[in-house]
Amino acid sequence: MRIAAGLIFAGAVSLCATTVAWAQTPTPKGAQQAASATASTPPSGPKVACNGSPDALGVARVVQIDTTGGPGFGFEHFKQLDFLRDKEVVLTFDDGPWPGHTPAVLKALADQCTTGIFFAIGKHATYHPEILRQVAAAGHTIGGHTWSHANLNNKKLTEAQRKDEIEKGFSAVKWALEAAPAPFFRFPALQHPPEMVTYLGERNIAIFSCDVDSFDFKARKPEQVVDNIFKKLDKIGKGIILMHDFQKHTAEALPEILRRLKAGGYKVVQMKAKAPVETLAQYDDELKKDTKLPTVSTRPVNSVVQTISE
Repeated sequence: MRIAAGLIFAGAVSLCATTVAWAQTPTPKGAQQAASATASTPPSGPKVACNGSPDALGVARVVQIDTTGGPGFGFEHFKQLDFLRDKEVVLTFDDGPWPGHTPAVLKALADQCTTGIFFAIGKHATYHPEILRQVAAAGHTIGGHTWSHANLNNKKLTEAQRKDEIEKGFSAVKWALEAAPAPFFRFPALQHPPEMVTYLGERNIAIFSCDVDSFDFKARKPEQVVDNIFKKLDKIGKGIILMHDFQKHTAEALPEILRRLKAGGYKVVQMKAKAPVETLAQYDDELKKDTKLPTVSTRPVNSVVQTISE
């Protein structure tokens, strides 16, 4: 989500849950309903990966989000939709997919049979589509985080360029997954230009801020990431936690973060979209025509890898 100074971006499962529920969240007068109750038909997709721990953190509740009108989540910027109960958290990860770190995050989540939302950078999705597919296969929700991690509050960017960052980012994630992601978006550095907030509302894309920022991009060791999270979380008692699967220290810290969540009586809420994002054809076509993108092999494994000695 945020980047450290000087870092420039170029580019058998089961559901372990105490309860699974569909939440209806009240909205301000005149606003579109942002979380719709759907008692019997959850969104399709893989169940959350679980490595079988008998005392796992798990998933306490699953909520389906109707993104009509572009609802905002996370009290740092959006106050209207207070849908989390006491001791409930949503785990979110920005800036992936990235080799080593994202797979380590996935393992930590699977070890605790729990889940998060991954806000992928478009370029990174095109660099490592196979990793992003691992995220999807493990049952996690995937959203967008722009094409190149551009700060959309940068006055040098035109409105058209800001829209390009959003739309190309979603199309890149769709290209990597071969399926449209959720209409969930997080602004890089949590910078929310008003006109882009309006635009996302018109596009029926939900906007995510946070309640607890791990500041893991500043941390020098995993213990700092853990301390940053719980210093605030234990004070406010619930919230959307912002982390980065791009960061090494986050991957190292996550097993302890999840252990402390379990020990502290916290429960994880999974957020799913009622429907996938509707990407724009012009950006989908641009991605398909881009000869610089890697070619994803569709050959069967035995035609690519053959054992010649054991």
